[in-house]
Amino acid sequence: MLEGELISCNVARPEAKWVWQGRVVETSIYKMPVAGPVRVGRLSLEGDQQADLRSHGGEFKAVYAYPAEHYPVWREEMERPDLSWGAFGENLTVRGLSEDEIVIGDELAIGSARFRVVQPRYPCYKLALKMRRPDMIVKFLESGRSGFYLSVLEEGFIAAGEPIRRVTHPEGSLTVKDIVSLASGVSGDRSMITRALGLEFLPAFWKEQIQDRHRG
Repeated sequence: MLEGELISCNVARPEAKWVWQGRVVETSIYKMPVAGPVRVGRLSLEGDQQADLRSHGGEFKAVYAYPAEHYPVWREEMERPDLSWGAFGENLTVRGLSEDEIVIGDELAIGSARFRVVQPRYPCYKLALKMRRPDMIVKFLESGRSGFYLSVLEEGFIAAGEPIRRVTHPEGSLTVKDIVSLASGVSGDRSMITRALGLEFLPAFWKEQIQDRHRG
Protein backbone atom coordinates (compact mmCIF):
# COMPACT_ATOMS: atom_id res chain seq x y z
CA MET A 1 0.00 0.00 0.00
CA LEU A 2 1.51 3.31 -1.14
CA GLU A 3 1.99 5.79 1.68
CA GLY A 4 3.26 9.33 1.74
CA GLU A 5 3.39 12.37 4.00
CA LEU A 6 1.79 15.78 3.91
CA ILE A 7 4.72 18.19 4.23
CA SER A 8 2.92 21.53 4.00
CA CYS A 9 -0.57 23.03 3.54
CA ASN A 10 -0.45 26.23 1.46
CA VAL A 11 -3.15 28.81 0.76
CA ALA A 12 -3.58 32.27 -0.77
CA ARG A 13 -6.22 34.81 -1.67
CA PRO A 14 -6.33 36.58 -5.06
CA GLU A 15 -4.21 39.68 -5.36
CA ALA A 16 -3.11 41.94 -8.21
CA LYS A 17 0.47 41.07 -9.11
CA TRP A 18 1.28 42.00 -12.70
CA VAL A 19 0.30 44.05 -15.70
CA TRP A 20 0.30 41.63 -18.63
CA GLN A 21 -0.77 42.47 -22.18
CA GLY A 22 -2.20 45.74 -20.97
CA ARG A 23 -4.33 44.42 -18.14
CA VAL A 24 -3.93 43.91 -14.42
CA VAL A 25 -3.62 40.23 -13.54
CA GLU A 26 -4.92 38.83 -10.27
CA THR A 27 -3.49 35.54 -9.04
CA SER A 28 -3.53 33.16 -6.10
CA ILE A 29 -0.35 31.39 -7.13
CA TYR A 30 1.65 32.91 -4.26
CA LYS A 31 0.69 30.21 -1.75
CA MET A 32 2.03 30.39 1.78
CA PRO A 33 2.28 27.56 4.34
CA VAL A 34 -0.19 27.60 7.21
CA ALA A 35 0.24 25.93 10.59
CA GLY A 36 -2.19 23.68 12.38
CA PRO A 37 -5.27 21.85 11.12
CA VAL A 38 -6.79 23.15 7.89
CA ARG A 39 -10.38 22.51 6.91
CA VAL A 40 -10.92 20.84 3.55
CA GLY A 41 -14.13 21.98 1.85
CA ARG A 42 -15.72 20.50 -1.23
CA LEU A 43 -14.03 23.00 -3.55
CA SER A 44 -10.97 24.27 -1.69
CA LEU A 45 -8.99 24.50 1.51
CA GLU A 46 -10.14 27.04 4.07
CA GLY A 47 -8.28 30.28 3.46
CA ASP A 48 -7.65 29.51 -0.20
CA GLN A 49 -9.42 31.07 -3.16
CA GLN A 50 -8.82 30.81 -6.91
CA ALA A 51 -8.50 34.05 -8.89
CA ASP A 52 -9.59 32.74 -12.30
CA LEU A 53 -12.43 30.24 -12.00
CA ARG A 54 -12.40 29.59 -15.74
CA SER A 55 -8.99 27.94 -15.49
CA HIS A 56 -8.72 26.95 -11.83
CA GLY A 57 -10.84 25.55 -9.08
CA GLY A 58 -14.09 23.66 -9.32
CA GLU A 59 -14.81 20.03 -8.51
CA PHE A 60 -11.99 18.61 -10.63
CA LYS A 61 -9.33 21.14 -9.57
CA ALA A 62 -10.30 21.60 -5.95
CA VAL A 63 -6.88 20.90 -4.43
CA TYR A 64 -3.46 20.85 -6.10
CA ALA A 65 -0.73 18.54 -4.77
CA TYR A 66 2.97 18.74 -5.65
CA PRO A 67 5.80 16.36 -4.69
CA ALA A 68 8.45 17.84 -2.41
CA GLU A 69 11.04 15.65 -4.15
CA HIS A 70 10.90 17.96 -7.19
CA TYR A 71 12.06 21.02 -5.31
CA PRO A 72 15.81 20.22 -5.20
CA VAL A 73 15.75 19.57 -8.95
CA TRP A 74 14.01 22.85 -9.77
CA ARG A 75 16.26 24.80 -7.39
CA GLU A 76 19.30 23.52 -9.24
CA GLU A 77 17.91 23.76 -12.79
CA MET A 78 16.59 27.30 -12.35
CA GLU A 79 19.32 28.45 -9.95
CA ARG A 80 16.58 29.36 -7.47
CA PRO A 81 17.67 28.14 -4.02
CA ASP A 82 14.94 30.37 -2.56
CA LEU A 83 12.08 28.16 -3.78
CA SER A 84 10.03 27.11 -0.75
CA TRP A 85 6.89 25.05 -0.19
CA GLY A 86 3.98 26.45 -2.18
CA ALA A 87 6.24 28.00 -4.82
CA PHE A 88 4.47 26.15 -7.64
CA GLY A 89 1.05 27.22 -6.44
CA GLU A 90 0.30 23.91 -4.77
CA ASN A 91 -2.09 23.56 -1.87
CA LEU A 92 -0.43 20.40 -0.62
CA THR A 93 3.29 19.77 -0.71
CA VAL A 94 3.59 15.99 -0.40
CA ARG A 95 6.34 13.40 -0.08
CA GLY A 96 6.30 9.82 -1.36
CA LEU A 97 3.67 10.33 -4.06
CA SER A 98 5.27 10.57 -7.47
CA GLU A 99 3.58 11.09 -10.83
CA ASP A 100 4.86 7.74 -12.08
CA GLU A 101 3.16 5.89 -9.19
CA ILE A 102 -0.09 7.78 -8.66
CA VAL A 103 -2.83 6.88 -11.14
CA ILE A 104 -5.98 8.64 -12.26
CA GLY A 105 -8.76 7.59 -9.90
CA ASP A 106 -6.56 6.78 -6.90
CA GLU A 107 -8.28 7.63 -3.62
CA LEU A 108 -6.10 9.19 -0.93
CA ALA A 109 -6.84 9.64 2.77
CA ILE A 110 -5.27 12.49 4.75
CA GLY A 111 -6.45 13.27 8.25
CA SER A 112 -10.23 13.04 8.23
CA ALA A 113 -10.53 14.03 4.54
CA ARG A 114 -10.52 11.86 1.44
CA PHE A 115 -9.48 12.84 -2.07
CA ARG A 116 -9.45 11.40 -5.61
CA VAL A 117 -6.60 11.93 -8.09
CA VAL A 118 -8.24 13.45 -11.16
CA GLN A 119 -5.69 14.99 -13.51
CA PRO A 120 -2.20 16.44 -13.96
CA ARG A 121 -1.65 20.16 -13.79
CA TYR A 122 -1.51 21.96 -17.13
CA PRO A 123 0.43 25.16 -16.36
CA CYS A 124 -0.81 28.59 -17.40
CA TYR A 125 1.08 31.80 -18.14
CA LYS A 126 0.94 32.83 -14.48
CA LEU A 127 3.52 30.21 -13.56
CA ALA A 128 5.84 31.67 -16.21
CA LEU A 129 5.26 35.18 -14.87
CA LYS A 130 5.91 34.13 -11.29
CA MET A 131 9.11 32.25 -12.15
CA ARG A 132 10.19 35.03 -14.55
CA ARG A 133 10.82 32.44 -17.26
CA PRO A 134 8.99 32.70 -20.61
CA ASP A 135 9.85 29.04 -21.31
CA MET A 136 8.39 27.79 -18.03
CA ILE A 137 5.18 26.29 -19.45
CA VAL A 138 7.05 24.12 -21.96
CA LYS A 139 9.78 23.28 -19.45
CA PHE A 140 7.22 22.31 -16.81
CA LEU A 141 5.34 19.95 -19.14
CA GLU A 142 8.46 18.38 -20.63
CA SER A 143 9.90 17.75 -17.16
CA GLY A 144 7.06 15.37 -16.25
CA ARG A 145 7.01 17.06 -12.83
CA SER A 146 3.41 18.21 -13.15
CA GLY A 147 1.92 17.42 -9.77
CA PHE A 148 -1.75 16.47 -9.73
CA TYR A 149 -5.19 17.84 -8.96
CA LEU A 150 -7.50 16.24 -6.45
CA SER A 151 -11.25 16.27 -6.10
CA VAL A 152 -12.64 16.15 -2.57
CA LEU A 153 -14.65 13.02 -1.77
CA GLU A 154 -15.04 13.66 1.96
CA GLU A 155 -14.57 16.99 3.70
CA GLY A 156 -12.49 17.08 6.87
CA PHE A 157 -9.36 18.45 8.48
CA ILE A 158 -5.72 17.92 7.49
CA ALA A 159 -2.40 19.09 8.91
CA ALA A 160 1.25 19.07 7.91
CA GLY A 161 3.06 15.99 9.16
CA GLU A 162 0.12 13.64 8.71
CA PRO A 163 0.47 10.43 6.68
CA ILE A 164 -1.15 10.03 3.28
CA ARG A 165 -2.63 6.62 2.51
CA ARG A 166 -3.77 5.33 -0.86
CA VAL A 167 -6.98 3.54 0.03
CA THR A 168 -8.20 2.49 -3.43
CA HIS A 169 -6.23 1.89 -6.61
CA PRO A 170 -8.25 1.36 -9.81
CA GLU A 171 -6.99 -1.49 -11.97
CA GLY A 172 -6.12 -0.62 -15.55
CA SER A 173 -5.74 3.11 -14.97
CA LEU A 174 -2.79 5.20 -16.16
CA THR A 175 -0.35 7.19 -14.10
CA VAL A 176 -0.34 10.97 -13.97
CA LYS A 177 2.97 10.88 -15.84
CA ASP A 178 1.43 8.69 -18.57
CA ILE A 179 -1.27 11.29 -19.21
CA VAL A 180 1.25 14.12 -19.49
CA SER A 181 3.43 12.03 -21.81
CA LEU A 182 0.51 11.29 -24.11
CA ALA A 183 -0.78 14.87 -24.14
CA SER A 184 2.66 16.36 -24.79
CA GLY A 185 3.54 13.85 -27.51
CA VAL A 186 6.42 12.27 -25.60
CA SER A 187 4.55 8.98 -25.90
CA GLY A 188 2.46 7.80 -28.83
CA ASP A 189 1.59 4.35 -27.53
CA ARG A 190 -1.73 3.52 -29.21
CA SER A 191 -2.91 1.14 -26.50
CA MET A 192 -2.23 3.77 -23.83
CA ILE A 193 -4.13 6.36 -25.87
CA THR A 194 -7.15 4.07 -26.02
CA ARG A 195 -6.96 3.44 -22.28
CA ALA A 196 -6.64 7.16 -21.53
CA LEU A 197 -9.69 8.03 -23.60
CA GLY A 198 -11.69 5.47 -21.65
CA LEU A 199 -10.70 6.59 -18.14
CA GLU A 200 -13.79 7.37 -16.08
CA PHE A 201 -12.28 10.09 -13.92
CA LEU A 202 -10.04 11.87 -16.46
CA PRO A 203 -11.65 15.20 -17.48
CA ALA A 204 -12.57 15.86 -21.11
CA PHE A 205 -9.85 18.52 -21.44
CA TRP A 206 -7.07 15.93 -21.21
CA LYS A 207 -8.82 13.48 -23.52
CA GLU A 208 -9.17 16.26 -26.10
CA GLN A 209 -5.50 17.19 -25.71
CA ILE A 210 -4.50 13.57 -26.29
CA GLN A 211 -6.81 13.17 -29.29
CA ASP A 212 -5.58 16.42 -30.88
CA ARG A 213 -1.95 15.45 -30.34
CA HIS A 214 -2.34 12.06 -31.99
CA ARG A 215 -5.04 12.80 -34.57
CA GLY A 216 -4.48 10.89 -37.79
